[in-house]
Amino acid sequence: MDETTSIDTVGISKLLATLPHRYPFLLIDKVVRMRGDEFGVGIKNVTVNEPQFMGHFPNNPIMPGVLMIEGMAQTGGVMALVSAGSTGKLVFFMTIDKAKFRKPVVPGDVVEYHMTKIAKKRNIWFYRGEAYVDGRLCAEAELSAMLADA
Repeated sequence: MDETTSIDTVGISKLLATLPHRYPFLLIDKVVRMRGDEFGVGIKNVTVNEPQFMGHFPNNPIMPGVLMIEGMAQTGGVMALVSAGSTGKLVFFMTIDKAKFRKPVVPGDVVEYHMTKIAKKRNIWFYRGEAYVDGRLCAEAELSAMLADA
């Protein structure tokens, strides 16, 4: 895959065909840049009508950090699945390390999940993820996941 390969170029249907997640747990809207499994950028448009904002927090909605981590993981999962040509496989989240939350994400924000591969060992991928809003770092973590038969 070259640097211009994008899930979005074939529409949301490719994203839905790649990941098993569905609303309300599909936490990326598209992948706008992807260089194989090496680097990718997933996008999440945060809207006030998402169910987590009913309780986190009323009158002061803030995107839960764990959902940003999941958005990173889903972006990395798309990269691993597409680059491996693995239709019919599932991605299982394995580890979260070095997670830090630096700036609140609120409805109206557009989150960019920048994922960079650290390593790959057999069917396990290791990524560094960074979440940005308007160019400002909001969260970061190191994640791992493995591909397995559905």
